[in-house]
Amino acid sequence: MPRRRVDIEVAPSFRKLVSRTWLRRLLLCALGTASARQCQVSLVVTDDDTIKMLNRQYRGLDEITDVLSFATNSSGDWEGQGNAPPHHKERRPFVLPDGEPHPLGEVIISYQQAARQADNLGHTVEKEISLLIVHGTLHLLGYDHTNSGEETRMKTMEAKILARLSKADLD
Repeated sequence: MPRRRVDIEVAPSFRKLVSRTWLRRLLLCALGTASARQCQVSLVVTDDDTIKMLNRQYRGLDEITDVLSFATNSSGDWEGQGNAPPHHKERRPFVLPDGEPHPLGEVIISYQQAARQADNLGHTVEKEISLLIVHGTLHLLGYDHTNSGEETRMKTMEAKILARLSKADLD
């Protein structure tokens, strides 16, 4: 079985609202369904102000978003032309100790935005966070939705992971 390390950070104001154990289970299910490789992933649940600042700094978009994914193996298409930080412009291989799982990246979710979206869509915050974790993780694994073919591939994998999560909840 592939070795996976998941690091979870929840902002203090949301720690009573979301369980780190539950978040870890969701993330491991998404990884286990979509990829057979060893990896490390970080998940952060934060607030609107933090995600807006990150969105502005790294994507050139001065707005709140629901989820950001930062993959370690992609230089990315940085929106807001030329807004990539200097350390992202030159790619150097990262050396890991033997047996250490590859760092895949980081998924960052705004709890407040997830709650608003859940309310607007008429479902629970837990369901919305599940969707965002799956979506963000798939971006780390190279899935995208910039054209209809990629979007179909990504939505198919999202549905597969969410079905597996639903089945796990029943077991």
